[in-house]
Amino acid sequence: MNWKTAAIIVTYNRKGLLGECLEAIINQTTHPDGIVIIDNASTDGTETFLKDSGYIYEIPPKEYSEIWYSESVYINNEKQKAVKIHYVRLPVNTGGAGGFYHGIKFAYSKGYDLFWLMDDDTIPTENALERLIDKYDTLSNKGVRVGFVCSKALWIDGTVTLMNVPVIITGIDDMPFNSFEENNVLIVKAASFVSILIPREVVKTVGLPIKEFFIWSDDVEYTLRITMNGFLGFYTKDSVIVHKSKSNYKPSTVNDWRYYYFIRNQLLVTRLHLKKIYPLHLGYLLLSTFKQPLNLWIPHLKACFSSMFFKFKIEKVDI
Repeated sequence: MNWKTAAIIVTYNRKGLLGECLEAIINQTTHPDGIVIIDNASTDGTETFLKDSGYIYEIPPKEYSEIWYSESVYINNEKQKAVKIHYVRLPVNTGGAGGFYHGIKFAYSKGYDLFWLMDDDTIPTENALERLIDKYDTLSNKGVRVGFVCSKALWIDGTVTLMNVPVIITGIDDMPFNSFEENNVLIVKAASFVSILIPREVVKTVGLPIKEFFIWSDDVEYTLRITMNGFLGFYTKDSVIVHKSKSNYKPSTVNDWRYYYFIRNQLLVTRLHLKKIYPLHLGYLLLSTFKQPLNLWIPHLKACFSSMFFKFKIEKVDI
């Protein structure tokens, strides 16, 4: 089936990687109909880079207080294909969570059927999108309620990226995780936003990512919300991307400002979706405070207590 597909990229101060990401998307064997670039108020000249590269026709004014938007058409002369570019520049940095919230909301409003999400340091191999759509079509034609299909993410040295390993489960109800092995997919419970295909029907049902998460676990929460609403999530090794993060690490190993969000947001996911074990999870993390490096004690405690009172909202899309 001919789906109207939008690639959604969230970017912040990485114009070089964004350029690589865009080039990889433009040269896909299956071309997306549109590319939505969510610019989180970059300060490195991202907008000028996009204009100079021919992706957008105009740049926002130096001072603006609301979301700025432009639409253009990029022509791939080599493949004689045109793709619509939606450039959405936010007035403040909303983090990855806010970026994907705005990206999905925008693409939905423009009538796209499939949303292909990724960060700006995601470099898809040339048939990554083709393979995702193929899996989606094959499974949907079997009557499966597909919630998402995610790619295999490799780091720059060819090893699996530790932060993008989906949550594999033994099975759902009477379906083992390898029930669709003949289609080269595994059933998963949750996944990251580093190359994941989500259908419009799913967004209509479950709403948008929680923008208040800022960074980390927004993807886990969202994909978990999807699979807890009767959809199945899938992972396929046939669709491959390279995640050009600075190093291949697990979020649990960070010791900078991001650690606060790592602790707080995993607790928020538990509080939202696994209410019965939230007190146990919170208690365990509180007791583990002093096992952390000294510089993490305060952010660790702040994150734990913040998870109890932090307010967030799951927004629905306008149908």
